[in-house]
Amino acid sequence: MAAPSQDLELFVRDALMRGQSKDAINAALVQAGWTPQQTRSVLDAYADVGFPIPVPRPRASLSAREAFAYLVMFATLYFGAWNLGSLLFDLINRTWPDPAMRSYMFNATDSSIRWSMAALVIAFPVFAFVARRVARDVAQHPIKRLSPIRRWLTYITLFIAAGALIGDTTTLVYNLLGGELTTRFLSKVAVVAFIAGSIFGYYLHDLRREEVQA
Repeated sequence: MAAPSQDLELFVRDALMRGQSKDAINAALVQAGWTPQQTRSVLDAYADVGFPIPVPRPRASLSAREAFAYLVMFATLYFGAWNLGSLLFDLINRTWPDPAMRSYMFNATDSSIRWSMAALVIAFPVFAFVARRVARDVAQHPIKRLSPIRRWLTYITLFIAAGALIGDTTTLVYNLLGGELTTRFLSKVAVVAFIAGSIFGYYLHDLRREEVQA
């Protein structure tokens, strides 16, 4: 959503103080060339209450505690997702090993599997605990859905997940054109698509729900 300019904010405030309705203000601004998204963000900043002067709605603020919670939540999400993928890749390599590297593969994946499992044992409970606390806090204070750090980290997560999906699909097409499709390769493609697709779908749905409730 585009950020409104100071001139637009001053105009809306002055118009509301002169008794103009939001519909009339919106029509004038649209006629002047402002986009509906810009006008909506400013008009929605004021509550529809009967009072001589415009009454602002509460705005989302950023506290150190809130920033810490979101950073921990998204960091453990990335850490857990990476190690889940690593664990599944190692299991796929063991299930369908390269005949030329069969004995080496089993020895090489021992340490990796152990590390991935340890990471998931720690990361997943921390993520679940923090995500639950954040969700409960947002339910009690819906304005926190507009938290700047929440929006930034959500869009960064969508960007990373979309990049993983694009890279995964590109790799699939590349190997398909070269006739190098194997069960092991397709299984790894499916793992990346599942993890990245699940994260992308969940947070995209969360953003759309936020826009509907805004």
